[in-house]
Amino acid sequence: MGEPELTLTASLRAAALDARRGIVRLHPEVLTALGLRPGDPVRLTGRRVTAGIVAPAESTASSALLHADDLMLGNLGVRDGGQVRVSAAPTVAAARVLLAGPAEVVAVVSPEMLRLALLGKVVTTGDDVSLLPQDVLPDAATRSLVEVARRSLSTRVGYAWTSTLLRVVAAEPEVGALVTMDTTVGWEHGARTHGVAGSLAGRAASLAGAGGMGSPSPTDTSRFDTAGRAGDIDADAASAGWSGSGSTVEATEHVASVDELPGLRSQAEELTELLDLGFHHREVLGRLSTTVALGVLVSGPAGSGKSALVRAVAAQVGARVHALWAPEIAALSNSSAAARLRATTAEVIADGPAVLLVTDVEALAPADTPGPVATVFRQCLAQIVQAGAAVVCTTSRPEALDPAMRAPDLLSLRIDVPLPDAALRREQLTVLTRPVPLADDVRLDEVAGRTPGFVAADLAALVREAGIRAALRQKSDENPTVRMADFTAALEVVRPTSMAASTLELARVTLDDVGDLVEVKQQLTESVLWPLTYPDTFARLGVQPPRGVLLYGPPGCGKTYLVTALAGSGRANVLSVKGAELLSKWVGESERAVRELFRRAREAAPTLVFLDELDALAPVRGQATDGGTTDRVVAALLTELDGVEALRNVVVVGATNRPDLIDPALLRPGRLERLVYVPPPDAEARAAILRAAARNVPLAEDVDLGALGADLDGFSAADCAALVREAALAAMRESLTAATVTAAHVETARARVRPSLDPAQVAWLAAYAEQRG
Repeated sequence: MGEPELTLTASLRAAALDARRGIVRLHPEVLTALGLRPGDPVRLTGRRVTAGIVAPAESTASSALLHADDLMLGNLGVRDGGQVRVSAAPTVAAARVLLAGPAEVVAVVSPEMLRLALLGKVVTTGDDVSLLPQDVLPDAATRSLVEVARRSLSTRVGYAWTSTLLRVVAAEPEVGALVTMDTTVGWEHGARTHGVAGSLAGRAASLAGAGGMGSPSPTDTSRFDTAGRAGDIDADAASAGWSGSGSTVEATEHVASVDELPGLRSQAEELTELLDLGFHHREVLGRLSTTVALGVLVSGPAGSGKSALVRAVAAQVGARVHALWAPEIAALSNSSAAARLRATTAEVIADGPAVLLVTDVEALAPADTPGPVATVFRQCLAQIVQAGAAVVCTTSRPEALDPAMRAPDLLSLRIDVPLPDAALRREQLTVLTRPVPLADDVRLDEVAGRTPGFVAADLAALVREAGIRAALRQKSDENPTVRMADFTAALEVVRPTSMAASTLELARVTLDDVGDLVEVKQQLTESVLWPLTYPDTFARLGVQPPRGVLLYGPPGCGKTYLVTALAGSGRANVLSVKGAELLSKWVGESERAVRELFRRAREAAPTLVFLDELDALAPVRGQATDGGTTDRVVAALLTELDGVEALRNVVVVGATNRPDLIDPALLRPGRLERLVYVPPPDAEARAAILRAAARNVPLAEDVDLGALGADLDGFSAADCAALVREAALAAMRESLTAATVTAAHVETARARVRPSLDPAQVAWLAAYAEQRG
């Protein structure tokens, strides 16, 4: 007797949690009837046959519906409301999965990274799949791997990784193949992974014997790091040929030269001198009775070109590169990981002048919980260095690396790759756009100025997105060009990798849109925009720019709106945090959140950090009754603002209605040293605010905003904006076809909108501002 089967109605489910992750949701009663549990594979039959992972729908949902996203409905070949037959499917681990995708994605996503993105999904030949990891129903063993995949894909592919779709060219079995860490995953006509079970030789043999899979390919991630290069984003990298075994790599693709790495020349020179001395001039060291340890740690923001730097230098000194992706090794069992490391160590030592490149090394040697694999890893690196070969490890999170890795016989030298400033971004854009036909109106200087926090990979994604938009606009042109408008449109969707976790949506306003407050706007321009826009001028004059600003004033007078306008200048990344959002009941978590906030700010510099309701986050120490949480948060803030680690190109702006409740140590020079009072608007300011709020409102000729502003005593800026909005609503209530807002509508609104300013609070704040001078 076959598996029970039900026919359900497909319902398009737009939940972001499930989107494009291969998830379908069924009513709990349907799950019981089909003998399914959450996380089980399920066979789905529409116009096509496909499979997915089942999850329970809400108990209030209809039992006649199958909830799926647009990708799943497309694979089924049905529309919203179509009929789908549903039955349980056996759990069958996929032996192999081959995929095809856009050339720019194939070039930068390694098969190992691709396997992590598909981990826990069931795929079917002919289906479309996304790179979004299946993190809805992960088990404990794969949760950390999913996080690694998410971070690496964001680094390699850029902001567009969440919308990229791939086609499943072949899968074994053809329907409902569950991707595991034993699955061989690869690109059609390109590289592919090995299963994690067995020895290297056994895996290579099994791969070679797989029908249609072709010859063995190396598990090398360096060839896929073109997104991190400052100037070597070649479209033909996807079709480059490779040969070798294990982790040994011989590339026939173009390797970036040092001259093609703007901003990395000094780091390349330092690494070149070390490797050249260690590989080709050891007799000089012998005559001096000394030795050199070729262990190097290269740290820098994700996508800044660390791997490209190592590859370019290795080619220059005539050394071969053996590459390991640390998260892949960390995903293996302890015995398999140790065997892989020892086999690679033997290959590197036997290969003459050779460099072992380990990317994302913190995955193998974490600072918090180093395990037995970390011990084997350190032993292998020590053997390689002692044998005269070189080890270069890269990381974007040096604080997460086990300090034992910095021992003299391991990674004794550290090279930092900086975040590019505007001048370096201009150089990188020049290299990246060299083969691109640019229109005469393209101003790369302006593009570089509008991309704070962008690294080479982000700039490559920006150029690619601009090219796509140009192609969509000029499909029939024989000589298409990329215009400045294409870059402007691309800037709206491509964000720096360091800001990937930020979901802040900024309104398109500038300081020019703020009514009145001339003196306040001037102070903010000098204290916030100048340090972020003209850091060279401060350096030339030999002064440190202001570190932070505190905005204080009555509620509704425009403090938050002023910061929004500052962010709208587009010259800095913005991290906005409500004061209470950083507080946690768990010991140590609040301080960790503060450190993480400022770490992200430094990575994305130039950055504006906005701390709203600062009095809730940093009250006067010694008076709280929360067990000392806020006292520790204040200490963490003080350390970040004025600690040993420099806070370059980062400006902090706080806002509060109660400046007297903030710990005084935060308000001294070198921290939030500029206190800017945002006063309630006077008659002239209220008129300016009304004009700004009514800029897009069709006012009748009988509406006198100047006289109205003089008559709104006690109204805040928010009250004035609310009055204009209420007047427009009054016109709509009168007639939905109303074309103008009249004085009568304004009078109606006056009866509804009341002033919110508290005279006593305004007087106290004015006295406080006068006392502070």
